[in-house]
Amino acid sequence: MNIVSGMIWLMPWGFLTNHAQALLCIARDPGVRLREIATTLGITERAAFGIVTDLVDAGYVLKDKDGRRNRYRIQGDQPLPEALLRQRTVGQLITLLAQTDAGSRDHG
Repeated sequence: MNIVSGMIWLMPWGFLTNHAQALLCIARDPGVRLREIATTLGITERAAFGIVTDLVDAGYVLKDKDGRRNRYRIQGDQPLPEALLRQRTVGQLITLLAQTDAGSRDHG
């Protein structure tokens, strides 16, 4: 629990939204199941479904049926939605975070 300016925060906050973290899950495994995304992010499967739907609807991810499963393809050339980052692409973000993730595993 964190106390800031008299306010109690029950949940720690982070710089990466659940949408960004779900995008990273998809980048690591294009055949990832919603259940796995939910477990990784600590959210419900329904919330994971909503996040992936948002990413698909916004054009950041393409969804392909593969039998009974879905496979995802990230549209890495799409600009980031944040006003200060629009000159950067989704692919650049994934590359940066994948390098950081690999580096933390190597030094862990």
